[in-house]
Amino acid sequence: MVLGADTAALRKARGAFFTPEAVARYITEWAVRGTSERILEPSCGEASFLMAAVDRLAALRNPGDGNPFAALDGVELHDASARAARKLLKNAGVRARVTVKDFFCIQPTGSYDVVIGNPPYIRYQEFSGTARARSREAALRAGVGLTNLASSWAAFAVHSALFLRPGGRMGLVLPAELLSVNYAAEVRRFLLASFSRVDLVLFTERVFPEAQEEVLLLLADGYLEGPTDHASIYQARNAAELATIAAGRAWTPTRPEEKWTPSLLSAEALTVYTGLLSTGGFTVLESWGDTTLGMVTGNNKYFALSPARVADLGLEPTDVLRLSPPGSRHLRGLAFGTAVLNELGRSGSATWLFRPAGEPSAAAWAYIAAGEAAGVHIAYKCRVRNPWWRVPNLAPADLLLTYMNADTPRLTTNTAKAAHLNSVHGIYLAPKVRMLGKALLPLASLTSMTLVGAETVGRAYGGGMLKLEPREADRLPVPPAALVEAAADRLTKIRPQVAALLRGGKLLAASRLVDDVLLVEELGMARTQVKVLREAHAELTARRVARGRRGAN
Repeated sequence: MVLGADTAALRKARGAFFTPEAVARYITEWAVRGTSERILEPSCGEASFLMAAVDRLAALRNPGDGNPFAALDGVELHDASARAARKLLKNAGVRARVTVKDFFCIQPTGSYDVVIGNPPYIRYQEFSGTARARSREAALRAGVGLTNLASSWAAFAVHSALFLRPGGRMGLVLPAELLSVNYAAEVRRFLLASFSRVDLVLFTERVFPEAQEEVLLLLADGYLEGPTDHASIYQARNAAELATIAAGRAWTPTRPEEKWTPSLLSAEALTVYTGLLSTGGFTVLESWGDTTLGMVTGNNKYFALSPARVADLGLEPTDVLRLSPPGSRHLRGLAFGTAVLNELGRSGSATWLFRPAGEPSAAAWAYIAAGEAAGVHIAYKCRVRNPWWRVPNLAPADLLLTYMNADTPRLTTNTAKAAHLNSVHGIYLAPKVRMLGKALLPLASLTSMTLVGAETVGRAYGGGMLKLEPREADRLPVPPAALVEAAADRLTKIRPQVAALLRGGKLLAASRLVDDVLLVEELGMARTQVKVLREAHAELTARRVARGRRGAN
C-alpha cells in the first residue's frame, strides 16, 4: 500500500520495518489465548499484529458466539500509517482504536492481557533530543536506567511491559543485540525479574532484508509473576520455518544482566563451556590483570610518526616515544619485539609518538607551531589538554590485545615495551603472574574455549568484525595461572610450532596444538568435548561473518 509521500528512507528514519506476516502470526498465536483479552499493538504501523489478532480471535471464537471481539488498540506515531491501519481493521469488520501519538507520551495502564508488536529500531546516533529524553523517562518508571548509547527499542520494550496486567504476555520483534550489547544489561535484568517465563526465538537468516540488524522474537509470559532464572531458546532458520520450530532448551545466565550470547551455543557446547567456567578449569582475563584503553591523541596523523618523518623533522630522542603503530595487523603473533618494530619503521609505519617528555627541542617547537598553523590544537582531545601537544602517557603494557578482529582477539607480549594507541588495548598483569603471563598467556589463550568465549563476550561489528571493549575483554575466558604454570614446559615446547603456524595465518591449526596440551592432557577433557567447542566456534564465526557479508550488500 502506498502511503502518500511515505518512502523507504522515511520509514527507516523512524525505525519502521514492517513485519513479515509469518512472524506476526506466530507471535500473535502464542500470545492471544482467549476472545475476552485486551490486546495492544504499540507502534502498530499498518496493523500487522492487530490484523493477525483478528484472525486469531476468529479461530478462538466458539460457533454461534455473539460476544464482540476483545479490545484491540494500536498506537502509531505516523499519521498516514495509522489511517491505513484503521482502514484495514474496518474492512475486516472490526472495531479497533488506533491512536496517533508518541508511545512514550502515553501513561502505562497496566490493563492489557497482551502486548504484541515490532518496536521501532533507531540507533542511538539518530535517537536524540526530546525523543530520547521521553524514552529514558519511560524506562525509569520500571526502574530501568538506560545510557545515551541505547537504541530506541530498549526503552520501548520496557515501556510496553508496563501496559500489561499481572500475568499478562508480551511478544515483540527485537534486535538480536538484546543478547550482546552492554546498554541492554538492565533490560535483560528487567525481563528475567518481571516475567515468570522468557522465551527467545533466534534466526540463522535475516528476517528483514532491508535492514542490516539481526532480530529475535521475545516471548515473555507471566508479567509480575517472576522472577525466572533462565530463558528457553528456540532456533529457526527463517520466518517461514517458524511453524515447524523444534523444541527449545533452557539456558541460565550467570547473572541476569550479563550477556546472553552464550545462548547461541548448542546445548552440548553450552554444557562444556559453562562447565569449564563453573569448575575453575577456566577463568576470565580480569583475573590476570587490568585491561586499559590505549592513548587517544586527537590526531594520529600528526602525533604518530615514521622514523623517516622523525629524521626529516630533526626531532630529538626526548621528543618521541616508541610506539606500536596504529592498527593491529602487526599484532597477530605471540610477541611484539624490537626487531619487528624496527622492520615496521623501515617499511614506513608510524613507530614513534610525538610526545616531548620535558622541554621540547627547537625542532619540536617548530613542529608544534606547524601543528597550530594547521589547526591540530583545536581538535577536541587536543584543546582539552594543557599543553595540547602532550598526549597523556601510559606505561608500556605487558601484553597488547587486539579489539577489532576478522578472526579472534589476539594477545601479544609487548617485548618491545612500546606505547599503544586506542586501536588496541593494553593488559597490565598483576605482579604475581606478570612473568608467567608475559611468557605464556598469549600462547595459552589460543584454546578453542577462548575462541568460543571471544564470540560470546564480544560483539559483531560492521563487515563481520568482532569487537572487544575493555569491559568485555575482562570477561574473556582464559586458562587460569595454575593451569598455565602446570603445563609450562609442554607449552614452551610447542611455542616455535605455534608461532610458525600463526605467521602462516593458520590460527585453527595453532589452536589445536594448544587444545591438546591444556584441554586434553592437563584438564583431561575427552576429545569429543574439545571437538564440540571447535564446532561451536566455527558455527558462531560463520554466523558473524555471514551477517557482516549480508550487511555489506
